Amino acid sequence: MPHRLGYQIAYTGCILLYIIRVMKIKVGFGFDVHQMKEGHPFIVGGVQLEHHAGAFGHSDADVLVHAICDAILGAANLEDIGYHFPNTDMRWKGISSLLLLKECMALIAAKGYTLGNIDAMLCLEAPKIKPYIPQMKVKLAEATGLDIDDISIKATTNETMGFIGRQEGVVAYAVCLIERA
Repeated sequence: MPHRLGYQIAYTGCILLYIIRVMKIKVGFGFDVHQMKEGHPFIVGGVQLEHHAGAFGHSDADVLVHAICDAILGAANLEDIGYHFPNTDMRWKGISSLLLLKECMALIAAKGYTLGNIDAMLCLEAPKIKPYIPQMKVKLAEATGLDIDDISIKATTNETMGFIGRQEGVVAYAVCLIERA
C-alpha cells in the first residue's frame, strides 16, 4: 500500500506541473498619478466623487482605471496605457477611461488571455473612498467582464505627507492576474 501512495503522489505532481505549464498565468502591475485641480470633476473607478477638486488629465483622468489598464497591458507584455492611448491623440481627449479599459480587454483577448482578478489601492487624503467602492466595482465589472468578487479596491492616506498629503495629487496602484484563455 505505501508504494501505491507514492505513485499517486508522483502522478498528481506530474498533472499539476502539466497544468501550470499549459495554463499560462501572468501577473501585471500598474501605477498612475494625477494632479488635483480645484473645481475639476473627480472620476475614480468610473464614478464621479463629490469633492471640491478633481484629477486633471487628457482623458477623464481616472487614476484607478489607468493603473488597472497598465497592470493588464503589462501582464500581456503590451506596453503601457500611454503607448496605446497617447495624450497627443485627440481621439482620447476627455474620454471615459472605462472605454480605454474595454479596449485593453480587447487587446489581451486578441493575444489569447482572459483577466482573472484585480487588486487595487488608491492613495489620497480626501474624500473618503469607502462609500464609493461598491459603485466602482460595478463599473469595473461591467468594463472587464469580471465578477464583483474578483475586484478588490482599497484606499489609504499618505498621513498628510507630500503632494498626496497636501491634496495636490492622487495615486493608484493595481495588480492583476491574466491567464491563457
